[in-house]
Amino acid sequence: MSAFALRLARSTTRVVKGIGVAAALSAAFLLLIVLTDGAGSGLVAWCVTTGLATAVALRRSRRRTEASRAARVALFLPIVLAAALTASVCVPTAPTARRYPPALPSVAMQHWHLSTGSRVAVYHYPPTGPAPRPAVPLVYLNGGPVRGISLLDHRFLRLLASQGHDVYAYEPAGAGRSGLLPMDQYSLSRSVRDLAAVLDHLATAEPRTAAKADILGFSSGAVVLTRALATPMVAAHIHRAIIAEPGPMDGPTARIDGQHGRPTARGLAPAMTGPRSTHVPRYAVAFGLMRLGLLAPDTGLIGQAEGDNAFTAADLGGDTASAYCARDAHRIPAEDSARNFSFSPAASLRVQRTVKDSPSLAPRLKNSRTPAMLMIAECSSQVRQWATAVLAADPGIRRTQYLPGVGHHLWNGLDDNNRRAAAVITAFLRDEPAPLPDYPKRSDIPAFLHAHQ
Repeated sequence: MSAFALRLARSTTRVVKGIGVAAALSAAFLLLIVLTDGAGSGLVAWCVTTGLATAVALRRSRRRTEASRAARVALFLPIVLAAALTASVCVPTAPTARRYPPALPSVAMQHWHLSTGSRVAVYHYPPTGPAPRPAVPLVYLNGGPVRGISLLDHRFLRLLASQGHDVYAYEPAGAGRSGLLPMDQYSLSRSVRDLAAVLDHLATAEPRTAAKADILGFSSGAVVLTRALATPMVAAHIHRAIIAEPGPMDGPTARIDGQHGRPTARGLAPAMTGPRSTHVPRYAVAFGLMRLGLLAPDTGLIGQAEGDNAFTAADLGGDTASAYCARDAHRIPAEDSARNFSFSPAASLRVQRTVKDSPSLAPRLKNSRTPAMLMIAECSSQVRQWATAVLAADPGIRRTQYLPGVGHHLWNGLDDNNRRAAAVITAFLRDEPAPLPDYPKRSDIPAFLHAHQ
């Protein structure tokens, strides 16, 4: 072997070893992040990892008195590399104080200070058009669970108002323009208490409502509504309930590994464009470890406000496409703008965990007598048993509307889907004949699931 080849082999070996050491140190840093729960924005883990590695390298350098100065310096290069890589996890690149979306010019907004301590952003769409003003308002609970109301949803709420509905919508605490809560206060039960407080506030502001309102709950908002129907003190203030594409209502339902609807656009639609916080090491590590359950939602690595500021619509990835039918994969509309988009990943995980930890709701829901309607999408990405469990347990459900041609986001702005969804909602609230067959009924559940609809 020539001298050149020998030197090349030795250099390559040193480089590979150096990269291996840097990778091992980075792995040790991540382990310490988990063990310390990201204390001090990750600096505790960084200082321990870098300090111990430097001490070991110094000791080895002193033992190699016969080695050249360059060889001794080479011992520290992997440490410098690992320190630089891991330091990027400790440095915020998004504001650490909450940056709220700017006001929307198309709708009036107020902040209501609820009796629960929450400060929520409330939007009001007064009824327009020739239809008579309804006896009670319609309150919208959006999905999330801790997510701002999208512009796509605002357009649908405006359509409902144009059909004579007096529409109120509020963003849950921690979402959109609503104030944050301490992380340990986010829970499904808190969401139900906030709904009750909103209804109390609405009854004070609108005495004509006789302390009652119609409620439209979508996705995780439908879960809050379902839990409210099983809580007599809250259900007493609900005139009619519309449960649209519900998530799991309790722990036993959340653990069901069931079937979904017709194929969705997930994996077929073009990748979402725009910046992603998960391309930044700090947020990729934080959100990734939180999703795996290795970091608590109130981790010391990133604060709630920083995480909310950093998270973008593109970070949702295929979740957005999964809300549309496969045939719509290449025409998925822009649901929101970058300025209006708001999602709290940590608070959402916290709420989802309280759902998974909750006991069966069915025994309480069987006492519900509030008139209710269930809406199910043909191409739903939700587990079908999440909806059928509500249908089986709630005797107050008077009709079910299975909407063909739409995914989880029932009112998606495509074709006449908004108009069809609004017609279904309006017919139920006015106690008019349903525009679609009442399907599936409770007796249809086994056949409905067997047919993979």
